[in-house]
Amino acid sequence: MAPSRRDCICDMIFLSGCLLLSVLGFHPALAKVCNDYTRHGLDNNWYTRDGEKLPIMVLMPMNESALMSSISQGIEPAVQLAIQHIRESRQYSFSLITKIYDTECDNAKGLRAFFDAICYGPKHLMIFGGVCPSVTSIIAESLEGWNLVQLSFAATTPVLADRKKYPNFFRTVPSDNAVNPAVVKFLNYYNWSRVGTLTQDVQRFSEVRNDLTNELEKADIQIADTESFSNDPCVNVKKLKDNDVRIIIGQFDENLAAKVFCCVTYNLNMYGSKYQWIIPGWYQGNWWEQANSTNCTTKKLLTAMEGYISVDFEPLSAKQIKGISGRTPQEYEREYNREREQKGVEASKFHGFAYDGIWVIAKTLTRVMELLRHKERHDMYHNFTVDDRDVGKMVLDVMNETNFFGVTGQVMFRNGERMGTIKFTQFQEGQEVKVGEYNAIADVLDLINNTIRFQGVEPPKDRTFVRLQRRQINVPLYSILSTITILGMLMGGAFLFFNIKNRNHRLIKMSSPYMNNLIILGGMLSYASIFLFGLDGSFVSDKEFETLCTVRTWILIVGYTTAFGAMFAKTWRVHAIFKNVKMKKKIIKDQKLFIIVGGMLLIDLCILICWQIVDPLKRTVEEYSLEADPQGRDISIRPFLEHCENTHMTIWLGIVYAYKGLLMLFGCFLAWETRNVSIPALNDSKYIGMSVYNVGIMCIIGAAVSFLTRDQPNVQFCIVALVIIFCSTITLCLVFLPKFITMRTNPDAATQNRRLKFTQNQKKEDSKTSTSVTSVNQANTSRLDGLQSDNHRLRMRITELDKELEEVTMQLQDTPEKTPYIKQNHYQDVNNILSIRSFTDGKDGEKSLKNHLEQKPQTQWGSMDPSRISRGPLEDINSPEHIQRRLSLQLPILHHAYLPSIGGVDASCSSPTSSPASSPHHRHMPPSYRVMVSGL
Repeated sequence: MAPSRRDCICDMIFLSGCLLLSVLGFHPALAKVCNDYTRHGLDNNWYTRDGEKLPIMVLMPMNESALMSSISQGIEPAVQLAIQHIRESRQYSFSLITKIYDTECDNAKGLRAFFDAICYGPKHLMIFGGVCPSVTSIIAESLEGWNLVQLSFAATTPVLADRKKYPNFFRTVPSDNAVNPAVVKFLNYYNWSRVGTLTQDVQRFSEVRNDLTNELEKADIQIADTESFSNDPCVNVKKLKDNDVRIIIGQFDENLAAKVFCCVTYNLNMYGSKYQWIIPGWYQGNWWEQANSTNCTTKKLLTAMEGYISVDFEPLSAKQIKGISGRTPQEYEREYNREREQKGVEASKFHGFAYDGIWVIAKTLTRVMELLRHKERHDMYHNFTVDDRDVGKMVLDVMNETNFFGVTGQVMFRNGERMGTIKFTQFQEGQEVKVGEYNAIADVLDLINNTIRFQGVEPPKDRTFVRLQRRQINVPLYSILSTITILGMLMGGAFLFFNIKNRNHRLIKMSSPYMNNLIILGGMLSYASIFLFGLDGSFVSDKEFETLCTVRTWILIVGYTTAFGAMFAKTWRVHAIFKNVKMKKKIIKDQKLFIIVGGMLLIDLCILICWQIVDPLKRTVEEYSLEADPQGRDISIRPFLEHCENTHMTIWLGIVYAYKGLLMLFGCFLAWETRNVSIPALNDSKYIGMSVYNVGIMCIIGAAVSFLTRDQPNVQFCIVALVIIFCSTITLCLVFLPKFITMRTNPDAATQNRRLKFTQNQKKEDSKTSTSVTSVNQANTSRLDGLQSDNHRLRMRITELDKELEEVTMQLQDTPEKTPYIKQNHYQDVNNILSIRSFTDGKDGEKSLKNHLEQKPQTQWGSMDPSRISRGPLEDINSPEHIQRRLSLQLPILHHAYLPSIGGVDASCSSPTSSPASSPHHRHMPPSYRVMVSGL
């Protein structure tokens, strides 16, 4: 008689209360109530009888409208085939009877089916089934109260792995978390130590992601980014790309998988040789065609999907080994397909786990029966009894000891979890190809040779490998500039040899050879700094580079001061002698010039020492933005450049530049003031001015260009080196080449005053020249003291010659056209020349010369008194005509008489009574003054 509606409602209320109380821990009482409530039962001595039919409760959705009914429909042929093979084996003394209870993947209906089986059906020793995660978790949580053990073949949800909450639950199918150790093993195989995760915001996937995170941390694999999404994954995919995630582990269903790969193709290009996607492998075949609800075409999806790796459990073992049923997995599959086709149902991917599950139950019950019989035989009182709790505990213990080879591989449990085989497949040209498998029991990854294909020539990198590349100076450029520098140093060495060899020659001696040596030394130091500027971290270590920063700065600064300080000191001495009247009788020796240069160097050293102590130069590294590898490799280049810098670099450079600028301006001032000094051997002002001009222009241009090209070391080094080479070379050449040329052509020309050419517009310049001559003679007082006696004797001779000159002039008064040596308009200049005679008279001569230079110019010859012009030559012997004739003979005599007094030619070289034909206008006579200036 069918129960009434009222009875069904009461039964449901009663069963729900039983479940609630069982969950709360009141298990025995509830079990007794339900067992008393049912009229069916199983005797406690069921294990002693052979051929006993042992009922097995099977829970799975069978209604075609249920969510996962397709799985259950393909399971039934495998279950029936397993029971048949067990019976045919004749190794078991019982026969299993399965009764399927439809849960319909509904929690309420699943609970009703479970309690109907408990309270109304036969007494079940085990529960087989559990497909829907929600229904399975509710029933599995109450199994301990009923002393039952459940074995699932399709529940893969990770939450059921909690042994505290589900102690009586086992499954022959690996859980979703079982793929995580396989994934970690796969990552380690390709040395991928940096990954990202993209997870659908669903509990099932979140649980897998959390377990994967723990596994990755144990394996020391970095999780670069973790992204979760609900509907639109494009924003999250872009974040993965922005974080430079190359290996992406996805956890999402096939519907959202289509959206993910559609996002990958649009503007992100996260596919190809640089990326590797790892996704679940339980999607249905050709899932992209059924799940594509995006704007992407199938062609674009296939392009983005190419090469992805999918991970899932292996439904059937690929090994050709006969298992517990005496059949290989391939033989079983053929029988299963035959049974399935007869019933007209679709294949289920869990059928192999269901088949092995029936064998697990058979082996477990056989082992339990053996244990119970053994205990009964050894019971000394022969009143052995067993209750449901004892049987349940024994079943639980035996299940944990299960170990045999089935159609799905080695069947073994660890804390209720199946230690199965995980397969790896790769999507290649529109289809999935198996590329390897992972054995969880042996923890071994086995990849099939030559089956896995990557988009590039090698597996993708797990990150954008950044290779630091030093921007260094090219070796050829360094070699070329070093060669030019060596040539410059050889030139400087040649000038040094020339200067030392000819240091006693009056041309070199008058130009201060010791100062010239300092100029060469400064140039050589400047040249040497080029070698140090070309060295970077590719040649020396970081610590040595910091030392180079200081050394090359010191060498360049000291070299500059040494070279230009010596030049300016020489120019200052010329300025002091010829421009300062108070210092006419002072002798400026080289020691004082060394003190001046030493003072300049002392200032440099003070600045450099303070710089080194307060804020020393250090090695700093400047990194630039990433650049693509020029060779096309999957790496990025991050250029970096080494600099010599400190905290207050601008302040210290400003101090150095200000000091050097003032030194250069002072040199320019001295060069300008001494520009008219007439003795080239003493005065380098013209060349110093040219050198300062060139050095100043080149330094300004070089400093500006060097600052603008600080990120281009080749250009910067080239500019700095060329500026130093040009400045040093032009300075040495301007100082020494004129001396070298003069020594080769006319060694005495540079030591004499320029020939005095008097014009109306040159009186001021002539006065300066006379003062220069006087100053030079005063500087040679030590030698003039020894010539005083000769000077007195020569003055007496001059007086006698004057008388003879007047007699000759009277004789020549009738032939003025034969002696056109001096024009009438040069009368004043002739008087100036005659006044030079008083130069030899010592102090009186100096005084008369000074009075002569300070007096106003006389009336020009063209404006003389007509009364004097109208007079005859006999009436006035001082007329211009008489002076012209007298000077034509007196000037050569005066010239040769004067020179011996200041170290010129001897008096014996010419006769004071020489005829006009033998004057300097008619024969060659080297007019060398042989001026020797002490201390120059």
